[in-house]
Amino acid sequence: MEIKITAENLYKNISDILNSSRKNVLRTINQTMVRTYFEIGKMIVEEEQKGESRAAYGKELLKGVSERLTLEFGKGFSETNLRQIKNFYLAYKIQQTLSAEFRLSWSHYLILMRIEKLEERNFYEIEAINSNWSLRELRRQLDSALYDRLALSRNKESVKELASKGQIIRKPIDIVKDPYILEFLGIPESHNYSENDLESEIINKLEMFLLELGKGFTFVGRQVRFTFDDKHFRVDLVFYNRILKSFVLIDLKIGEVTHQDLGQMQMYVNYYDRFVKLSDENKTIGIIICREKNDTLVEITLPENNEQIFASRYKTVLPTKEDFIRIVMED
Repeated sequence: MEIKITAENLYKNISDILNSSRKNVLRTINQTMVRTYFEIGKMIVEEEQKGESRAAYGKELLKGVSERLTLEFGKGFSETNLRQIKNFYLAYKIQQTLSAEFRLSWSHYLILMRIEKLEERNFYEIEAINSNWSLRELRRQLDSALYDRLALSRNKESVKELASKGQIIRKPIDIVKDPYILEFLGIPESHNYSENDLESEIINKLEMFLLELGKGFTFVGRQVRFTFDDKHFRVDLVFYNRILKSFVLIDLKIGEVTHQDLGQMQMYVNYYDRFVKLSDENKTIGIIICREKNDTLVEITLPENNEQIFASRYKTVLPTKEDFIRIVMED
């Protein structure tokens, strides 16, 4: 028995080292390839600038180079790819972010370089590096306009910080989004469903919901019960944010949030602060995710110095960029 345990431990240790080394090798290959493409793009641009008629000259230049490179190095150097490499250099020749190290894959940069606004592109690049986003996750955050949702609720200095440092979480409001985009649930906007249906779909797609919630979230439980004076209460969803060191309670409402909903969340938060959180943890955060809300009602119902309870809308389809701006700026 002891020999089997020792062999299992040895296997696991060796397996961990091999997997780690494999990831490091892939990361190094990716970074080397991206840096190489950057240099190739620079050479193409500099050569094209020597031509008298850049448009016609550039087209013929890429065609000839593509044919020769393909013969010698194989696939990957079509005219289309060379044009992408050239555009990559043009997009990143002024390196103002972590891109100086090119820490993402070429596929990531193919997505990022299509973002015209430099501040927005910088944000997504920093977040993709810091949060280790896969291609699917990067596309999803871009499609759900994460930058716009964060930027529209911040002042100019905070928007600059988004572009230079990514999302920085210092206080509860920093983890709250409005609206939350739940398109991954696959629920049509006009579909009839209950709060229990919404909750069940979120649990079924918990990985995607955690991505939408953002940094530092871990799942604690659903329909978490607590009791006092022989009365039972249940919180729809309970999470913990490791960055803020706070419990985060989420209540789901498929209609418009009411002052009773806000009062109930206040009670939930008070209970967790007094009986659940540890002395070295920060105050509990409560978020009511609802289909509609009246900002005036929310503001009047909650204390003036409120920093714990929030009401945010949700959408089950991806709005257009214009709709995002309208949703955030309305009320």
